Amino acid sequence: MEEIYIIYWSQTGNTQTMAEAIGKGVEKAGKTAQVLSVEDAALDVLKQAPCFALGCPAMGAEVLEEEEMEPFVSEVEKFAEGKTIALFGSYGWGDGEWMRDWEERMANVGAVIWHGEGLICCEEPDEDMLMECEKLGEELGGL
Repeated sequence: MEEIYIIYWSQTGNTQTMAEAIGKGVEKAGKTAQVLSVEDAALDVLKQAPCFALGCPAMGAEVLEEEEMEPFVSEVEKFAEGKTIALFGSYGWGDGEWMRDWEERMANVGAVIWHGEGLICCEEPDEDMLMECEKLGEELGGL
């Protein structure tokens, strides 16, 4: 059974909840979901994966978390060309600029952004958002 990696960083648990819902969708599609906090993730497995998901909330002035997620994403950029990557995360202010910037970064290194944009929600994901996350996971699992 093929594994789909869902790597995230979460401060309040909102992005983690999204990651777990994506993982649930992957499992519904018949694949194995590896839902991992970025601190537990290995870059080597992503290098071999044709698709995966990365999640991070907006931090500070709408940027990725700087201590763990930003360095991880910088490493992913080195091998992202040709890979399908689903981006997701939550925010509490702003208008989603951090996600647009992240999408652009990944596209600029040749990654294919799943559905052309990241999946974002304001604050805690509600039932509709969790269903969207699960659907995203099912679609990733169907690749």
